Amino acid sequence: MSEKSKVQFTEREALFYHETIRPGKIEIIASKPMATQRDLSLAYSPGVAVPVQAIADNPQTAYDYTAKGNLVAVISNGTAILGMGNLGALASKPVMEGKAVLFKRFADVDSIDIELASENVDALIEAIAMMEPSFGGINLEDIKAPECFIIEQTLRERMKIPVMHDDQHGTAIIAAAGLINAAHLTGRDLDKVKVVVNGAGASALACTALIKSLGVRHDNVIVCDSKGVIYKGRENVDQFKSAHAVTTDKRTLTEALKGADVFLGLSVAGAVTQEMVKEMANEPIIFAMANPDPEITPPDVKAVRPDAIVATGRSDYPNQVNNVLGFPFIFRGALDVRATAINEEMKVAAAHAIAELARKQVPEEVAAAYGETQQFGREYIIPAPFDPRLMEVVPMAVAKAAMESGVAQKHIEDFDAYRHELKGRLNPTTSVLSSVYGQVKANPKRVIFAEADNEVVLRAAIQFRDFGYGEPILVGRTQNIRDLMSELGVADPESYQIENSMVSEHVEPMVGLLYERLKRRGFLERDVQRMVNTDRNVFASGLLKLGVGDAMITGMTRPFAQSMKDVRRVLDPAENKLPFGIHMLVGKHHTVFLADTTINERPNAEELAVIATETAAVARRLGHEPRVAFLSYSTFGNPSGKWLETIRGAVQILESQNPGFEFDGDMAPDAALNPKILALYPFCRLSAPANVLIMPGLQSANISAKLLREIGGATNIGPMLLGMEKPVQIVPMTAIAPDVLTSAVLAAAGVTG
Repeated sequence: MSEKSKVQFTEREALFYHETIRPGKIEIIASKPMATQRDLSLAYSPGVAVPVQAIADNPQTAYDYTAKGNLVAVISNGTAILGMGNLGALASKPVMEGKAVLFKRFADVDSIDIELASENVDALIEAIAMMEPSFGGINLEDIKAPECFIIEQTLRERMKIPVMHDDQHGTAIIAAAGLINAAHLTGRDLDKVKVVVNGAGASALACTALIKSLGVRHDNVIVCDSKGVIYKGRENVDQFKSAHAVTTDKRTLTEALKGADVFLGLSVAGAVTQEMVKEMANEPIIFAMANPDPEITPPDVKAVRPDAIVATGRSDYPNQVNNVLGFPFIFRGALDVRATAINEEMKVAAAHAIAELARKQVPEEVAAAYGETQQFGREYIIPAPFDPRLMEVVPMAVAKAAMESGVAQKHIEDFDAYRHELKGRLNPTTSVLSSVYGQVKANPKRVIFAEADNEVVLRAAIQFRDFGYGEPILVGRTQNIRDLMSELGVADPESYQIENSMVSEHVEPMVGLLYERLKRRGFLERDVQRMVNTDRNVFASGLLKLGVGDAMITGMTRPFAQSMKDVRRVLDPAENKLPFGIHMLVGKHHTVFLADTTINERPNAEELAVIATETAAVARRLGHEPRVAFLSYSTFGNPSGKWLETIRGAVQILESQNPGFEFDGDMAPDAALNPKILALYPFCRLSAPANVLIMPGLQSANISAKLLREIGGATNIGPMLLGMEKPVQIVPMTAIAPDVLTSAVLAAAGVTG
């Protein structure tokens, strides 16, 4: 029996995601200054005439003077959308925008989606071929078979830039990598394995062709379609299927699977039964890749063949065959050597690189996200999608193969430098945050949402549960929350835990606990009772204190200072800890941590040292080697002033503690962040620009954080509250649902604990 994916959401939620902030998922930004008339003159007329003439004289310089070399077109006519069928070009646009986002997110490849309203093969070929001057590569997507074969093959022959139909080759490359490792684990040689492929569409035939390129013998592969085995002599078989026909007396999938070593399924849910699996060879390798539900689920396979290695296309089972492991990095490597094609050698190189990566020690952050036992073995034959090393190993392998096979127009001389360049293209925070989400998914928590009758908060709470991060505990009036849930399209509002402060069973013990805590601060018992019944932050904090939840989120309906005051009525700082706040500014290639931005108005030297040490620990947990700068209006005493002694005292304290990270100060922001200015101070302890900025006081910190949030180009995460006895996060009143969800996940993960 097939199972539904654990990641679920309502139709309204999906539509809201795509329409909020601005419609769609992509935007175009200028990569050069556009502030002055001179900038505009250089960008357009008359300055643009110079690169125009240069390109006319030498077309290869288009890669130097335009975005062509990092630009891929994602093209579809909507005839095979995500297994939904032929819904037309316009309906495919959300998928193609999504593909463009993945290109950028995983490999820093700029991408534009293009939807073509035609099912005429010749018209599509002509339209796409004419785009060659604009793009460095073409990614074909969701075009039905057999037209996709003809279109891709013709374009590869006509165009001198890489063309790849990812539905075919993306799946094939990842599946091939998994097969390499599964064969390794079971002691099989690829030239001897017997393979059955079920499905004869674009992905299935591409998988078949690629595993043959890896060494699997043609005669050892039986391909089945909906009518059975494709054998030599069978009538009404097109040229693409007949290329894989073999001489055999087997006519059904059941017959073909008897004694087979490998099953590759790209067909329909339930196509394989447990009885079929029983008849396969010892230690069968089963890739059931039909989506959203596989041909047979891993539990059903393991029930009858515990010796099997199983992969699917699903993220909620081990060994996910996920195209995102391939296409961004394959195009990255192809673009970087200005390849004229993505050929078989490059695909084989990518498959081997992905397979080899899975056999290496799993990085700590990836292991934490996917479980401490995730090392190479039967349930880890394919790397995790968020393994940051993919960005290094796959493009390098593809680039080398392009050079060796003669399709590279630009050669890389120094691959060590190229590896460094690839690492620098992506901010490690993005991968680590994804791993944090995975960590919480593997260890779900109960998070109290103190303002659940606020639509933004409720959306985040619903997503927290739907995405598998744990159970939200909703604080508010029961009927109000359920009514809002119904408006949001939640099918089962009754299944959510709602804590109503007027009727909750936790009110009585909470009042007793708080009265003992507050009776000598001027509170009568009736005051405490009223506060628990009417103040959502006090009630939610009480739930956390009583252990009803693991973490708490608030802040949408009150300023930070008021929310913090409410929380402090109930919760104390952690033992020997100083509460303070961090803002994390995530840019394209860098992340900066700013502290303390929320609580301590004028910290002394000891407090500054604690803030620096704790912030550095958060930076390290999020994948960064901390370099701490204590900021000031002065750089190493120039100019002098009366506020510098506190900063210098904090530096001296860290010197005595030897904290295990780089630090220095007093430093102005430009000296801390600009490498040219930093180089003027050769005695400075920082080996590179700072990524942890410790502010001298709350006034400058809070102003800086909010100023950067409003006018800066980075994503602003925070404030993140540290130092409390229980995980509490107070979001800004302007937060949107994704911000609230991120804070909930960070709290649940203990990143700020």
